[in-house]
Amino acid sequence: MALQIGHNRSARGLQGVIFTRDDRAGEGKLSSRLGLVTEAVEATEGMDLYAYLVAQLSKGGKADYVIVDEAQFLAPEQIDQLARIVDDLDMDVFAFGITTDFRTKLFPGSQRLIELADRIEQLQVEALCWCGARATHNARTVDGEMVVEGEQVVVGDVNRPAEEIGYEVLCRRHHRKRMTSAAALSPDVLPVNHPL
Repeated sequence: MALQIGHNRSARGLQGVIFTRDDRAGEGKLSSRLGLVTEAVEATEGMDLYAYLVAQLSKGGKADYVIVDEAQFLAPEQIDQLARIVDDLDMDVFAFGITTDFRTKLFPGSQRLIELADRIEQLQVEALCWCGARATHNARTVDGEMVVEGEQVVVGDVNRPAEEIGYEVLCRRHHRKRMTSAAALSPDVLPVNHPL
């Protein structure tokens, strides 16, 4: 969605600044699971996003809007800086991210974004759990097993080998039961024979 917004606006002659943090494609990249990648400004820890944008504009740069991906990883003060961009520079800011971590706890950046956002929209493309229900929770896996303890931010991917850190979206029921697709397809679980 972030890439689509950037494309649509640039097709109309508008220029934007894209910030991201800890994208799976690497530093200073905004990527999609479809394989699209574009350059972005890495919003490092302690970076003042408002000051960065003002410095670019002061040097003759042009910016009509701001896109932020992985907004959950930003510090609350950086979310405040995004609000200042909207209010003081009269610029649209489109921020994308997830609200909760693998433990179902709000990311500090997401919490502050919810507190300050003019509008919050759920993405139109629904993620689905392995069971087909709407996926609302993120599960972290290590060696294919779901974990519920550890550092809040560990960059991983859904397309990594099982022995590495990965993530899987689950419905609340299967997140509570710690039942990932690998656990559901385990020979210990299937098949279940019921007498007729």
